[in-house]
Amino acid sequence: MKDYKKVKCENNTYTSNFNEIDRDTDNLYQSLVLISKRSNQISSDIKEELSRKIEEFSYDSETLDEVFENNEQIEISKFYERLPKPNLIALDEWRKDEINFKLNESEKQK
Repeated sequence: MKDYKKVKCENNTYTSNFNEIDRDTDNLYQSLVLISKRSNQISSDIKEELSRKIEEFSYDSETLDEVFENNEQIEISKFYERLPKPNLIALDEWRKDEINFKLNESEKQK
């Protein structure tokens, strides 16, 4: 699993050149589907990692009266909110040719 906390990519969106996106597949929509699938993978990886870290702070015997603010948990959540969004990470990986894919013969002919 990749360490997404160390990813260096833009945290803002900007307009992309279509020729840059579809250069590997010669089909813009196919490229966008691949980027989207990678974005979903990244999103689920980040969600699992965040859940594991927040779970460390959970207590088994909590009642409504015992719930209190946990500053460490809040800081972890804020850190993950500041990370680049999964779709931006996936697009950056696509531009750097870090996404591996294989097209079927039927997909190549379309």
